[in-house]
Amino acid sequence: MDAEGLTQQGTLTQIALVVDDIERASRAWAEALGVEVPAWSLTDPREQAHTRYRGQPTEARAKLAFFHLGQVSIELIEPVGGPSTWRDGLGKGGCRVHHVAFHVKDADRAAARLQAQGAAVVQTGDYPGGRYVYLDAAERLGLVLELLADRP
Repeated sequence: MDAEGLTQQGTLTQIALVVDDIERASRAWAEALGVEVPAWSLTDPREQAHTRYRGQPTEARAKLAFFHLGQVSIELIEPVGGPSTWRDGLGKGGCRVHHVAFHVKDADRAAARLQAQGAAVVQTGDYPGGRYVYLDAAERLGLVLELLADRP
């Protein structure tokens, strides 16, 4: 067993879908799950989130809604603003699975390991209390991986 694998470094925390209408998708998921419709929130602007897409600053933002289901959450993402991995995902056929996320201790170390396996960093940014790294692992795994790490 590889001691550097994602399950040894962190925990699966999220499955995310990119959607074209956050309110419609939230209602549908809430009905299917038998729970209340969650409020959605808008990600911070580039100046606060330091969002970079394919190495360049971007005005990308997203509307987010979360269904907390124990250890794993379902995240719905509606892209707004500039170029992003979210918009790329939506452009490939509307609502679909975008990524699975792992909360890791060291995002740089985990990202370096995945890059050595052929995954490319496509987007990074900050959120209150932490940061995220998206890696395109579609060729090997069929989707994007997200690494979530607490801010030191």
